[in-house]
Amino acid sequence: MAQYLVLISFLLSSLTLWAQTGTVRGTVKDTKTKESLIGCTVRVDGTQLGVTTDIDGQFTLTNVPAGTQKIVISYVSYKTKEIPNVRVESGNTTVIDTELAEEGTALQEVVVRGNKATNTEIAVITEIKQLKPIAVGISALQIQKSQDRDAAAAIRRVPGVSILDNRFVLIRGLGSRYNSVLINDVIAPSTEVETRSFSFDIIPSNILDRMIVYKSGSATLPGDFAGGVVNIYTKRRPSSNFIDAGLTFGYRANTTGRAVQSHDRGGLSALGLWSPNQTIPTSFPARSADFNALGAPQRAAYARLLPNSWGLTGMTAMPDIRFALNTGRRFDVGNVQVSNLTSINYSLTNQFADIDFRVYDNGAVANLVNQQYQDISYARQARLGLLHNWSLRFSPRFTLEWKTLVNQLGNQETVVRNGQNFDSNADIRSYSERFENRTILTSQVSGEHSLSELTKVNWIAGYGYSGRWEPDWKRARYQAPLNSGENGTYTLVTPVAPNPIDVGRFYSKLNEQTVSLISNYDHTFGNPTDREPNHIRAGFYGERRVRDYAARFYGYNSIPGLTADGAIVQQQPIGTIFSSANVNGQPGGLSILDGTSDLDSYQGANTYGAAYVSGDVNLGSRTTVTLGLRGEYNVQGLRIQRQGINQQLVNRAIFSPLPSVNLTYKLNDKHNLRLAYSATVNRPELRELAPFQYFDFNLLAVVTGNTELTTAAIQNVDAKWEFYPSPNEVVSVTGFFKQFRNPIESFLLPTGNGFNYTFINAPSARNYGIEVEIRKGFQQSGSRFLQNVQLVANGSLINSRVKLGDFVRAPDASGTVVDIALKDLADNERPLANQSPYLINGGVYYQAPDNGWQWNVLYNVYGPRIFAVGTRNNPTIYELPRHAIDLNVSKTFAQKLEVRLGIQDLLNQAVRFAQDFNGDGKIGSDLTSQTVGADQVFRQYKRGQYITLTGVYTFGRRVIVP
Repeated sequence: MAQYLVLISFLLSSLTLWAQTGTVRGTVKDTKTKESLIGCTVRVDGTQLGVTTDIDGQFTLTNVPAGTQKIVISYVSYKTKEIPNVRVESGNTTVIDTELAEEGTALQEVVVRGNKATNTEIAVITEIKQLKPIAVGISALQIQKSQDRDAAAAIRRVPGVSILDNRFVLIRGLGSRYNSVLINDVIAPSTEVETRSFSFDIIPSNILDRMIVYKSGSATLPGDFAGGVVNIYTKRRPSSNFIDAGLTFGYRANTTGRAVQSHDRGGLSALGLWSPNQTIPTSFPARSADFNALGAPQRAAYARLLPNSWGLTGMTAMPDIRFALNTGRRFDVGNVQVSNLTSINYSLTNQFADIDFRVYDNGAVANLVNQQYQDISYARQARLGLLHNWSLRFSPRFTLEWKTLVNQLGNQETVVRNGQNFDSNADIRSYSERFENRTILTSQVSGEHSLSELTKVNWIAGYGYSGRWEPDWKRARYQAPLNSGENGTYTLVTPVAPNPIDVGRFYSKLNEQTVSLISNYDHTFGNPTDREPNHIRAGFYGERRVRDYAARFYGYNSIPGLTADGAIVQQQPIGTIFSSANVNGQPGGLSILDGTSDLDSYQGANTYGAAYVSGDVNLGSRTTVTLGLRGEYNVQGLRIQRQGINQQLVNRAIFSPLPSVNLTYKLNDKHNLRLAYSATVNRPELRELAPFQYFDFNLLAVVTGNTELTTAAIQNVDAKWEFYPSPNEVVSVTGFFKQFRNPIESFLLPTGNGFNYTFINAPSARNYGIEVEIRKGFQQSGSRFLQNVQLVANGSLINSRVKLGDFVRAPDASGTVVDIALKDLADNERPLANQSPYLINGGVYYQAPDNGWQWNVLYNVYGPRIFAVGTRNNPTIYELPRHAIDLNVSKTFAQKLEVRLGIQDLLNQAVRFAQDFNGDGKIGSDLTSQTVGADQVFRQYKRGQYITLTGVYTFGRRVIVP
């Protein structure tokens, strides 16, 4: 890490060595309307010095040679303005506030409307500079340059942000459960059933306007976070009438063109849907006791109603395909200005992996393998998404909007596992044939009202739906005598009672609906045209979320005896063993049992109400303090049907007063110091409370909820120095400290075998670190090449510890929550789960506006982080660092066609998980040694380099807003 710190220090020092020249800054407005003009070109005549105005019409020209200069300001549909005899003094700033007049009738086809651009780098930097909380962000323009396919890939460019499993966001190294996600200012539903997480990969990048990540709290933000709050803004209204379409082909090394095995889910699986015959027939008895009371032949008759779709199909993995169609329209209906933005996205992608998976006998010798497997995994993912936004501007004082985002996703995964279980002296061959379908919908109606020039009110009414289905997840396990080899006689394992490891069929469905109502009041004190006027803000947030989850599980059992012809049914291959002739309930044949328990279904509800008030206080001309108080009242309820009777397992109401203070001290126009304090919380997710057991085939792990989980409380302190050399440049250093009370952590239960995880409240934890961000351009350089180059780099160093105490409260095998002593079981102090000790991002961007060429090189790495918490018998598993380099090149032809070439994951380093066998809190470099101090590989595989070729064609575009 020392070399990275030296590099960062060198870059920071170099910024202070610029030439001692003068600065010209100012504001450009419309002569008639007095509105700020965005995107005006401001240049020093006779030089290559030039900038554009930001969303407030402001500009700053640095490194202007001392003396008398002529400033030229130009803007489409406006008369070019020349300001001669501008005196520039070395080391001083000259201020110019001016106005531009319209061209008259010269450009009658251009309709000028005063909408602020929010999706450019300058706009995002300006927004972050003016926000009271500490924040960072990324613009649609930077995302476009990076050619990131979705929000997950894009947001990892943000300081202090990393990605887990290519979709979950970790902010400041904290797990996804410690982050809140908003979509257009409305809390997004959790996309996962097992954890509190939002899957960022469901948001395609072409619908994004910008993403803002708040690192410190404020009264206006939800209080349920510790790492950060991510606000995803989708595109609102188009700046022009247009239709464009994009088509992408993707080639993944080690996947595309490879012979793979999959299973049948019907023709609709390419759209993320499945065939109706994969649901449980309605004729099945609803209760497991009633089903299991039937005779074996009767149960077998029901089993024959389920399709025999166990057989695997050989196929060739095709290239990935993505398609996007985007349209934008603006028109007037009477005096109402109407606009529509619609985006349709479709993708069908493939991923093959050859996974080395090992479970160890963690005795006195390291790397003594207990189970060793090779998982051949093939997954096909389909996504169909729609963004549909309407905006109606009735007057400058009232705008009404309707925004809808819907995603339909399907993931079809086939895993064939071959290996050995030395504990049972058996060769193993297992199958997992899974299909997961998700539907995510958010729809919002919002209004913005300007009661006066100083007072504004907005409101949002939102509806959200989250659905997840796992129709007919089939699992089977065969075994043969140890070292039988490929041609050994494998026999299907059919236990007496159904269990999640051996043969069975699993069905689950989740339906969650959310309604919300939000309102905000903002009053400006003083002159509203000031760059940063004082405000008083107040508002409320109400949300009601209802979840219904149900799971069914059927396991096959064998009937003692031989078939009529003496054949052994259990030794037939996976494609024929479950035929109707074999599933007959007769001696030597198969039948099924219902393994569903009352705990496998639950109904949950969460009622959330919040109100806040916040105000700015000036302490002199340089210091602004924003004081806020937010009160949140949250009620969580969870119930199950036990033997047909409703039983309330959780009914917990908690009120949380959450004060916040954000202080900004202006050293000068370019340098700010910020201090922030906020109290926040972290609430358990409904699934984490439910005592339902879920089996993860890929990790051989069971996840169980804990009904006694309670809300964690966090105290947050942040300090930041920020430097804005120009409108699109920034240098910042941020330090932070967090103290947790009752943090929610995962815990490995001390079961006899396998992995059984649950969730617990630890007594306390703390987290602190430092972040550095640099965004540097060279617009004032004498080199044409350097003028088109931008450097972006950020890094974080983070330290965390959680104290577990002498015992934890966790469920036992029966689901009863008991005290579990940690002595001789696990360490009572360790890093927080998923906490990375360091994060580094870097990028070089080049854009030549005169010939349409763009290219960039991007780098990302995260430090080793706890993937799964362990015990002394099953040591903690870490995800190891992985260096990633992406290369992207694009070229625009005739302003109609853009061609993009991307090479992601150029290094193709292995994804590795390793156990901390020696318990020293880190993973050593030697992962194969059997010495006492060695650590051991748990799981590893390569994703493969990914090459994409994209063409985007614009069919028509008429500029409306310059």
